[in-house]
Amino acid sequence: MSGDPLDTVIGTNAGARDAAGAVKHVEAARKAIMSGDRVTAIAEFRKGVANDPTNADALFGLAYQLDLVGEEEESLSLYERAASRQPAHLNALINLAIMYEDRGDLVRSERCLRQVLDTEPNHPRARLYMKDVMGSKEMQVEEEADRDIFKKRALLDTPVTDFELSVRARTCLKKMNIRTLGDLLKITEAELLSYKNFGESSLLEIKQMLVQKNLRLGQGLEDAHRAARRALQEQYKGTGQEQTLGKPVTDLNLSVRARKAIQLLNIQTLGDLASHTEAELMGIKNFGATSLTEIKDRLAEFGLGLRKLDS
Repeated sequence: MSGDPLDTVIGTNAGARDAAGAVKHVEAARKAIMSGDRVTAIAEFRKGVANDPTNADALFGLAYQLDLVGEEEESLSLYERAASRQPAHLNALINLAIMYEDRGDLVRSERCLRQVLDTEPNHPRARLYMKDVMGSKEMQVEEEADRDIFKKRALLDTPVTDFELSVRARTCLKKMNIRTLGDLLKITEAELLSYKNFGESSLLEIKQMLVQKNLRLGQGLEDAHRAARRALQEQYKGTGQEQTLGKPVTDLNLSVRARKAIQLLNIQTLGDLASHTEAELMGIKNFGATSLTEIKDRLAEFGLGLRKLDS
């Protein structure tokens, strides 16, 4: 809603405008509308705008009539000019909001409606259209989130054979049953290096490939842990036990072996621990079934358990 270009052409001097003439043309246009003569009405509104480009009634009337006959671009421009006046023409703002929404410009549409509601908080049409706009915005956000999820899933399902890797790296990944990019992201550097015949050169090769895609080893595990923590927080929401997830793991009073094992995973809270699976804990060196049972029993005392593989 920038300045009116006609203001520059005619000048800002009020004497350069024929305000009275504009009013007469607006009245003539309204009479033509009453008699069903839209062509004459449009011509009279045009004359009114020519006489006084700041006349909001002339601007809105011409915009509305052009809108009815499908001249959307000129109508939009005129609505913007009428809405830019002080005080702004409320009906121009509402019609402008509708046109913006139809074009998918929800930000501008919302801005117009808020301007109306700032002036008349209970304006029925503005309130109704605002609900539509906000609903469209929520739907747009959901659609964008869905598209991001689908894109991410498609990327994670890409076979590792589609990437340019050496024969040795491909062979090792195959033997480790790493078939897709998603499988690879669930593996840590230490796990790769612990595999027979998998060396530093293969590790560097894979890391460089992932960097090109803004990914890194172990990222899949981190995502799973974050999702599990969010699920736990949602589960405990409103129960008065949310603080349980933030309790330090020292509250479990674990044995030295079990405590050292979870320290290797940088686990600080009960929520962190509950976001891990049995398999992840069993993958720690010198971590056995006895330590696993101990941790599960201690977590159960707080009403928690380790994450299942499918969650």
